[in-house]
Amino acid sequence: MTLLLLVSIIWAFSFGLVKGQLAGLDPTLVAVLRLSLSLLVFLPFARWRAVPGAARWRFIAIGALQFGAMYLFYLRAYAYLAAYEVALFTIITPLYIVTLDAIMERRWETRFMLAALVAAIGAAIVIYTAPHSPRLLTGFLLVQGSDFCFALGQLLWRRERARFANGLGDAQLFALPYAGAVALTLIASGFTTPWSQLADMTLSQFGTIAYLGIVASGLCFFWWNVGARHVNAGILAALNNAKVPLGVACSLLFFGEQAELPLLVLSLTLLGGALWIAGRKK
Repeated sequence: MTLLLLVSIIWAFSFGLVKGQLAGLDPTLVAVLRLSLSLLVFLPFARWRAVPGAARWRFIAIGALQFGAMYLFYLRAYAYLAAYEVALFTIITPLYIVTLDAIMERRWETRFMLAALVAAIGAAIVIYTAPHSPRLLTGFLLVQGSDFCFALGQLLWRRERARFANGLGDAQLFALPYAGAVALTLIASGFTTPWSQLADMTLSQFGTIAYLGIVASGLCFFWWNVGARHVNAGILAALNNAKVPLGVACSLLFFGEQAELPLLVLSLTLLGGALWIAGRKK
């Protein structure tokens, strides 16, 4: 749980950095650069030959979903939403985690679903009281695609890592998911990315992508997936939202964005209630 909380604190600054520093860049280009750096972090530890072919491809596919597809949706959402809106709309992720875990494990925990529903209501308050513009709806749907991919990827990693026990450590396997993520985003970039933007990028933008790729993505996704193996689905669902109040606070306090504070307070209060429900013992 400590790893998950640490990652949440680091991720809290990512919303504002992406919106403030990388605006105008093609989202797929950002995804390719960010995930390529993440892959480079773990290449020195990779033991690909020690992983059987079938398991190798499963890890690659999990990474393509959890990191690659997630980023293709997530980064494009910033063209339609403020950073705090992206942060708030991710609070529906627990609903996906609890539902998917119940299906995969064939086990139902009512308190986990209750916590997820309370978190979803917190997001709905902002959605349905904000102006109903096509841009808001498009951004919301993009974030939901991102949330679903990330939620399913976490659960698939937990299951696959538990069944694959041949003495290899997590760091020796983690280049495989990142390889899948880089492959998917590179394919997508062939259809959407104006690579000429690389020549126009500023030093600040290169520095931001380096930080996001090495730390916020590379190390933090690794720590997150390691931590996800040691908590139950309810705690994992609740901690998926720990970054949300922190992200909203960072966007408002450090990146100068505006928001309707009463609605944010109400949404964050409901989120707090969801975390409390999920953390209760039977």
